[in-house]
Amino acid sequence: MGILNVTPDSFYDGGRFRNSSAVMRQVDQMLEEGATFIDVGAYSSKPNADDVSEAEELQRILPVVDLVIKNFPEVVLSIDTFRSNVAKQCIEAGASLINDISAGHLDDTMIETVAKLKVPYIMMHMRGNPKTMQQQTNYDNLVKEMLSYFSERIAKARALGIVDMIIDPGFGFAKTVEQNYELLNKLELLKMTDLPILVGVSRKSMIYKTLDTSAEEALNGTTVLNTIALQKGAKILRVHDVKEAMECIKLTQQLH
Repeated sequence: MGILNVTPDSFYDGGRFRNSSAVMRQVDQMLEEGATFIDVGAYSSKPNADDVSEAEELQRILPVVDLVIKNFPEVVLSIDTFRSNVAKQCIEAGASLINDISAGHLDDTMIETVAKLKVPYIMMHMRGNPKTMQQQTNYDNLVKEMLSYFSERIAKARALGIVDMIIDPGFGFAKTVEQNYELLNKLELLKMTDLPILVGVSRKSMIYKTLDTSAEEALNGTTVLNTIALQKGAKILRVHDVKEAMECIKLTQQLH
């Protein structure tokens, strides 16, 4: 899953894809390098990110959805949003699935909307919202509490008629650096949900803070953690750098 952020303030690529030609080049490159999905987001969910109104999110994302669908009609477009109206309008414009960082907690009508749209749903583990999540890292048993969270969300989604679901453990969301590594170390336990696991660690602070570098220098670390995630059961990698992630996948597949 190649990341396409159309936000001015994303932690790594903020403001890089704000015109049509830049978007086109990036999507073309990611597809050429082997991306199965393109994940478009117009609301930065980095810690302490500024809130963006629904109207502004729609203003940012809909032209990009239209542009990508028009020029790459076979693309499988994922929409990174927690708002049901944004999800609805993007699916109606041709997108294929919804990637919700809040698993329906930040919009009470999201799960119902996805069920009506009859599209796959990625639900992530997070507490609070991007402004408050880093103050909500107190867990008695991280993985056990995450399994309980996913169990409740999955049951609600199934009850409303959602068939195709993917879970995202939410690395960096309401988790300390140490908790992120505990989660990665125990990732295979999430296979108990019987759903595909999506992992997004690409260039995140759990890498560059540990290595005392920066997001720009975190590609090698991303490759290391992506390899570990694949060995522990991840089925989808959400990344900024598709070529390197595809190399991880191909090499790891050789082990099996």
